[in-house]
Amino acid sequence: MTTYQKEMPLRWADFDANFHLRHSVYYDLGASLRVQFLQDCGLDMAVMQQHQLGFVLLREEAIFRRELRMGDNISINLRISKLRRDYSRFSFRHEIFKQDGTLSATLNIDGAWLDTKLRKLAIPPAFIADMIKFTAFTEDFVWE
Repeated sequence: MTTYQKEMPLRWADFDANFHLRHSVYYDLGASLRVQFLQDCGLDMAVMQQHQLGFVLLREEAIFRRELRMGDNISINLRISKLRRDYSRFSFRHEIFKQDGTLSATLNIDGAWLDTKLRKLAIPPAFIADMIKFTAFTEDFVWE
């Protein structure tokens, strides 16, 4: 399995008065990558609506290592760090790197699948498990 990773652009509006990336942009980068990952796996908004399926975040944490500044080129990855055996809950880890390979930040995300009709946490359809099998796990991955 290979780590899912993309280069992401940084915009003028992403920076603060200290001339570095605003803290909330790190979370936005993670969210954008997760949505892109799901789309690339064939789980776009139309498929989620068809299956009355969504996902919710239960926890989101950023650990900042090195600042990002205007002109930095970055990439961000996605790996799975924890799964329930029924795939109903999951944890993702993102790492944001500068172009030279310096780790800028780590994001830890805990989430769950949502039945959008019942508005309750749910066990996802079997194709979600198949999709996840091809995603890289972290070195400290845990089954729950």
